[in-house]
Amino acid sequence: MRRTVYSADHERFRESVREFVTREVDPHAEAFAQQRLIGSQVWREAGRQGLLGLEIPEEYGGSAAGDYRFNAVLHEELAAHGMALASGFGIHFDIVAPYLVDLTTDEQKKRWLPGFCSGETVTAIGMTEPGGGSDLAALTTSAVQEGDHWVLNGSKTFITNGCQAGLVIVAARTSPGKKGITLFGVEAGMPGFERGRKLDKMGQHEADTAELFFRDVRVPAGNVIGAVDGGFVAMMERLPQERLGAAVANLAHAWSALQETLAYVKERRAFGQAVGSFQYNKFTLADLVTELEVTRAYVDQCVAAHAARELTAVEAAKAKLWSSEVQGRVLDACVQLFGGYGYMREYRVARAWADARVTRIWAGSSEIMREIIGRDLGL
Repeated sequence: MRRTVYSADHERFRESVREFVTREVDPHAEAFAQQRLIGSQVWREAGRQGLLGLEIPEEYGGSAAGDYRFNAVLHEELAAHGMALASGFGIHFDIVAPYLVDLTTDEQKKRWLPGFCSGETVTAIGMTEPGGGSDLAALTTSAVQEGDHWVLNGSKTFITNGCQAGLVIVAARTSPGKKGITLFGVEAGMPGFERGRKLDKMGQHEADTAELFFRDVRVPAGNVIGAVDGGFVAMMERLPQERLGAAVANLAHAWSALQETLAYVKERRAFGQAVGSFQYNKFTLADLVTELEVTRAYVDQCVAAHAARELTAVEAAKAKLWSSEVQGRVLDACVQLFGGYGYMREYRVARAWADARVTRIWAGSSEIMREIIGRDLGL
C-alpha cells in the first residue's frame, strides 16, 4: 500500500540519510561492534550533514525543521542499517533534543546546543536506575541544594551513549513524593561524575551502554534544566515522542531483515526447490508481510498525528507495544527461515534478532504499555 505520510521533501531527505549511512557507517560497522562504540568521526559527520539538529533553532546550528516526520525518516533509515545506530543517534536527536529546546534557558542553549548540532557533544539521558527499571517515580538518585550548587549522589544504568556523552540529562530526587524530581545537565569532567564499565549486552554492540555514578557531584544551579521539582512532568510529557520513535525504528528494522529473508528463501534450495516455495514458508512470509504493513499503517498515522501535535500518550503506547511485539515475531520467524545459518552471527539476521529483543523492555516495557492502555479503558 502506498504510504501517504511523507512528501517529496521527506523522500529527498531519506536519500541523503541513506548516502550518509552507506558512506560513513557501513565501512566501519564491524569496528564499531568490536569497540562497542559509534566512532566520534561519524557523530561529527552527522553534524556536518545536518542530521543531529532537526529540532534545534537555526541560531544554534540546527535546521529547525519543525516537522517530526523528518525525525521519523531518520529513525527509519538508521534502523534499516541496525538498531544500535538508531538507538545511539535517536537518544541524541530525538529524545534529548526536546528537553534542551523546550526547557533550557538562553544561556544554556548557547552553551550546549552548538556542540549538540555539530556532533562534538554527544548526549545521553539518565533516567533508569539499578533498582528502578520502568518506575521513574521510584528513583533514588538525589540532589541537595547547597548555595549556588546542587550536590548530586546516586547511579544510573543501561545508559545509551553513556561512555562518550559530554552532556547527560540526569533525573534526581529533590523533594519527597512522586513528583519531587528535577533534571540536571551533568557535564563530562565534573568531579565525582564517573562512568562504569561498558555493559556487555546480548545485542546492539555498536551502541555504547554504561553505568553512571555520581558521588558528591557539585552541579551549578545554572545547570538545572526546567523547573525545580518539574522533572517528572517534563519526562511524562516527552515520553510519547520517545515511544513513537521506538515504534518507527522497530518497524524499519524488521522490514529490513524481512527483505533479506525473502531474498534468501528465493535462492536457498532444499529437496530440489527454493525453500520459499514450500507452502508453509510461503504462508508464513505472507503473514509477516501483512502484519508489518498493517502495523505500519497505524504507526504512520501516529507519525502524522505527532507532526500535528495531536498524538496522545495512549496512542504512543499502543504503537510502541505492538511494533515491538511484531518486530520480535518477524525476526524470530526470519531466523527460522534461515535455518542453521540464522543462528550464525556472520549473518545479519542473527544479529538483528539479538538487537531487537530489548525493544520490548526499553522506553517502558510491554507490560507498562499494557498498563497505560488498560487504564485508559477505565480498568
